Formats: sequence, C-alpha cells, structure tokens
Amino acid sequence: MAHLLVTGGAGFIGANFVHFWQARHPGDRVVVLDALTYAGNRASLAAAERLPGFRFVQGDIGERQRVENLLREEAIDTIVNFAAESHVDRSIHGPEVFVEVNVAGTQVLLEAARSVWLAADRPRGEHRFHHVSTDEVYGSLAPDDPPVSERSAYAPNSPYAASKAAADHLVRAYNRTYGLRTLVSNCSNNYGPYQFPEKLIPLCLVRLLAGEPLPIYGDGLNIRDWMHVEDHCRGIELVLEHGRPGETYNLGGDCERNNLETVRLLCRLVDQAFEDDPALGIRFPAAPPVHGQQCRDRIELVDDRPGHDRRYAVDSTKARRELGFEPRLELERGLAATVRWYLDNEPWWRAVMDGSYRTWIDRQYSG
Repeated sequence: MAHLLVTGGAGFIGANFVHFWQARHPGDRVVVLDALTYAGNRASLAAAERLPGFRFVQGDIGERQRVENLLREEAIDTIVNFAAESHVDRSIHGPEVFVEVNVAGTQVLLEAARSVWLAADRPRGEHRFHHVSTDEVYGSLAPDDPPVSERSAYAPNSPYAASKAAADHLVRAYNRTYGLRTLVSNCSNNYGPYQFPEKLIPLCLVRLLAGEPLPIYGDGLNIRDWMHVEDHCRGIELVLEHGRPGETYNLGGDCERNNLETVRLLCRLVDQAFEDDPALGIRFPAAPPVHGQQCRDRIELVDDRPGHDRRYAVDSTKARRELGFEPRLELERGLAATVRWYLDNEPWWRAVMDGSYRTWIDRQYSG
C-alpha cells in the first residue's frame, strides 16, 4: 500500500491523476495538498472525496512545516508534484508569482522531503519524489527540427517556461547532491476533463457555446504536440512504478497539430454534437449551429503574444523503451470525449468562470 501526497491535486492534471490512481490502486492512501488558487477547484475532486483512503488539505507547498507534518503523520512515501502556476499569458503579465510558486515552492517541497525522508536518525526507506514538468522548458523548434529528447538543451522563452526549467534543475540537484529519489517528467500539451477554461481547447469550447469569437494568436500555425490527460496519467504511473531515480522522461502524444487545425477539429465536433442532440440548442441558444452557422466561422486571428513559441514536439522514445509508455487516445476520439464531458458537466465550468475571470479573458483577447 502506497501513501501518496499529490500537490496541486485540485488542478486540471492533478485531479485527473487522483481519479486515475484511485481507480487503478484502490487500496492506496491519497492525500491532496492544494492552495485552491483560481485554477484549483475542489469540486473536481468530488468523486475522490467519497472514497476511503482520501484526504484533502488546503495549503501551499511553500509552507514547509505543514508539508513536513503531512509527510510524517500520513507516512507519505511518494510525492507527485503538480503544484504550479501554468498559464503562459499570466506569466507574461505577472511573472513574480511564477517564480514564487514554481521555483521557491518546489525548493521548499524538496527540502521538506529531504528533512523527513533522509533524516540522520531515520532509516532510508523507499521513497519517490516525482516532479511533473512541461515540454516548454526546451523552447521552440524549427519546422524541420527533430522532436526534443531528454538530452536536448533547455531554452525556455516565457517566464512560465523559465520557472519550470529552474524547478527541474532543482529536482535533479536534490538527487545528485543529497540522494533524494527524484524523477522528472516533461509532458506535451494536455487536454481533457477538468481543464480550466483559459487554455486553448476549453476556452474555445465554452466561447462557442456562448456564441463568442474564437481568438487564435498570430497566424494560428503554431504547432503543439497534443496528449489526452488520461494518457499522461498513465505515463506518470509508469514513471513512478518503473522509472530510475534521478532520471527524466519525456511523455508526448505523438500528435503534432497547428492551432488552426486543432480548433477546426473542435469546431467540427461541436457542430456534430448539436446535429446529433437538438436539445443542445435549447441549452445553448447563442451557439452558431442554432443559427445555421458553422462553428469554424467564429475563428478570429488576434495579435500574437510576446515570445510565442512556434513549435513543440516531444520524443518519447526513452519512456517507450524503458517503461512501455504509449499514448492510446488519438486526437479526434479524445477531443470528442472532451467535448462530451464539458457538455455533460456544465455546472462545473459555469462555476469556475466567475465575473473576474471573464473580465480577464476579455481583456487578453480584446485585440
């Protein structure tokens, strides 16, 4: 029986991981530590909280004493660190909090783990510190460049990516310097249930349902490697169970698409959903299909953001060879399931899209 501390477990990927882990490891103890900032939503864990062996704690990874107390009282042997500020746009407008949470917060979490797990008066039992990172630390690729591997140089271009790169280096240093059994995984773009509607796919979906324009940065040809969050959770499970401490593993979706392609596919799936279910027209009367229009007609190109990376692509060869990782959900099927989830869970995304959030979104895309 493992005892996990999942930091940032009320966020998008964290909440999906909690549900995935509970389904696959029902006998394990799962403790979630989350500060419940704007992107953390305890409602995303409602199903988890009904199961035995689960505990939610509201708190910050920067609160060292609280973290140490949790590690001791819950006999935690595994930390999975999702806690992070993760939206590039927000990092451009306010980089300070990204350094505070992603860099300083990770260092405090590492130090708490070292203090408890590697204490001189305690036996060194099995433990795992898994840090969840991003492909953005590698920077932008040219059209003909090969996908990034674990040996690729870091070249972050946004404050968000730079803060995650710094955290990655700290995690590696705690392994090399102190012997902490750390692991790092760098993932490609995720999508799926419980994603806060500031990221491309849920943002465009909820704006379509409201009959609003779909703002796409620049020429829309920026390329991303897409992976359904369930595949990511499966990859993290493999890293935890079979990864070698001190190593980094890239987890990609093997699915490069430019943003216009991705949004047009989303539009086609929404059009189809309204055709298949006429009741959606009653629930969402402003949506384009209700007025005989195609969703793709709402796409609008807006001014590009500063430092916008042109292309990301991830080489998962190492994870495939050493761990047996393989993404299973191809984009159209995974995106169709995501559309269905948001249509079936309207109260969830309505609740997170309060007035202050809407004001912020409208300000970002007013151009």
